Amino acid sequence: MQPLFDFLAHNWWLVFPLSGLMGGWARSWQKATERRHQRRVELYRLRNHSVQAEQVALAEVESLMSAHDAVNRRWLDYELDVGKLIDFPLMTDVREPLTVAFLRAKREADGLRPPSAKDLAAPSRLEAYRAAVNSFEVAFSVAEREARRIRDTNFSGPERERLATARKLLRLAENDAATPAERQAAYKRARRELDGLIVLPDATVAALEERVAPMLDTGHSSDFPQR
Repeated sequence: MQPLFDFLAHNWWLVFPLSGLMGGWARSWQKATERRHQRRVELYRLRNHSVQAEQVALAEVESLMSAHDAVNRRWLDYELDVGKLIDFPLMTDVREPLTVAFLRAKREADGLRPPSAKDLAAPSRLEAYRAAVNSFEVAFSVAEREARRIRDTNFSGPERERLATARKLLRLAENDAATPAERQAAYKRARRELDGLIVLPDATVAALEERVAPMLDTGHSSDFPQR
């Protein structure tokens, strides 16, 4: 160690440049450490942003699917209830542009609906499904408002009487207190009253016959006007 002390004693002036060198190296090391830390922070932010974006997209798809289901349930309230269709016949009248518009919008939304929210990842598909669901919701609401506004005013007096009669007969056909013979007769008469007035969807006829069965002969279901 003595030679080192002798060297330093005779070359004490080297302390100044060495100090500067050491200081510069320390500052460089500190800056490099800060840059590594900044890169880690930025990488974390990017990963977190990607996860959040994926979660937001998944939540939006789930929200769209829920909105889609809500409109379908509103339609099923009509499709599975003959009495409601008699009260608001426009909902199945394909001669009405508003009815055609909402049925077309429904087919488009149903066709674009993914099996699950996770299956809809492409932004273009998400945008198309969003537009289809919004169009379906608007088209159905417009058709429903119009159907409730006009009700059965498009029918003549005798036709409205036939609708009222059919409504009463269907209530009798679904009445468990009535005898099987009464229910069957009421059901057949109701079909005759509705024939040529209202086009009932297949699902409506099936739901009605399921409620009225088993005492009815479902082989006559073809007497109902079909869509």
